Amino acid sequence: MIHERIKQSLQTAEGLYHRLVLLVGETGSGKTKVLREFAGEIGTEVININLLLSAELLGLSEKQRLLHLPEILDKIVEKKKAAVVLDNIEILFDQRLKQDPLKLLQLMSRNRSVIAAWNGKIEQQRLTYAETGHHEYRQYDAKELLLVSMDGTATLERCT
Repeated sequence: MIHERIKQSLQTAEGLYHRLVLLVGETGSGKTKVLREFAGEIGTEVININLLLSAELLGLSEKQRLLHLPEILDKIVEKKKAAVVLDNIEILFDQRLKQDPLKLLQLMSRNRSVIAAWNGKIEQQRLTYAETGHHEYRQYDAKELLLVSMDGTATLERCT
């Protein structure tokens, strides 16, 4: 059921400026397993953003990290021809990077379809990451996003 929701969301995303679908669930909800299975179905692999991005950022100064992060992310996914499947995106929320994680994902999804795991919740048309008061806490308006929840619900049509 969740795989079907992801496929439907990707079809909806094809006509949008940002072709981004977020698979939303709390830690331990099974997002990684779903993404691996889905990536196998479409003939691609899951990209571990924490692992690859941290390796790329290691030799850079803090200022260079801030300036080059979007292009480094693009370089990580540029060789993928099918939809890009991302997991372990927590590094994007690191406050030292001074970036908006959702905007980074949207930027990546301008030239390709992107499905990304999002550790958080959808409540009252709000997408959250982390708990209120946590230093990485983020909250976004969910009306503008294509979301598939681990409970099987999905926003298949984006409101604009």
